[in-house]
Amino acid sequence: MAEISWISRSPLEHVLVVGAYGARDVAPGISLTEIRNFDLIQIMARRGKGAELANAAKARFGMAAPEVPKAVSASDVTLIWSGPDQFLVLSKGGKHAMDILSQTFSQSASLSDQSHARALISISGTKARAMLAKLSSLDLHPASFPIGAAAATSIDHTSVNLWRGSDLPDGQAVFNLLVFATFAESLWRTMLDAAAEYGVDIGYSEELG
Repeated sequence: MAEISWISRSPLEHVLVVGAYGARDVAPGISLTEIRNFDLIQIMARRGKGAELANAAKARFGMAAPEVPKAVSASDVTLIWSGPDQFLVLSKGGKHAMDILSQTFSQSASLSDQSHARALISISGTKARAMLAKLSSLDLHPASFPIGAAAATSIDHTSVNLWRGSDLPDGQAVFNLLVFATFAESLWRTMLDAAAEYGVDIGYSEELG
């Protein structure tokens, strides 16, 4: 029997072209960066186990899992609210991979490995909010959506998890977006169309923001 070799590929492999896109007469107003090769685990409390899950999460990560739409980060992991008594664990390097977390939360939660089921896109730049405002009904003003704010929402009728990361050194806001791999290519094209008038710098990275 022939051996089957599985090769991990980005869901944006066929549409992400590194470089400039859209308006060229001004400095790019938007940066779109795909983040690759990450671990992403969905953790959902079992019935009546919310408090037990919260205690296990604090013991494992050294910080409380978000109970409201927020994202909280430590040096090696980000916990992203995704609904009542559930959150996503975003990390790299295998420290918080499925086989490890399944032991930690074996008594309190059900886990789902989403590492290859989602695409992660970082959005920044002076026109990032303007572009997102074309596609989402969320109020992304700093007073309404500060650093750490998160939402399970839709962008152009596509379900996403969106949260605001730490600002760049120049003060520009950073928005992070998780989308199911099946819809990633379509959403990427939609964002490029919405961002084209501002000029876009396109790239990818192996590093989490």
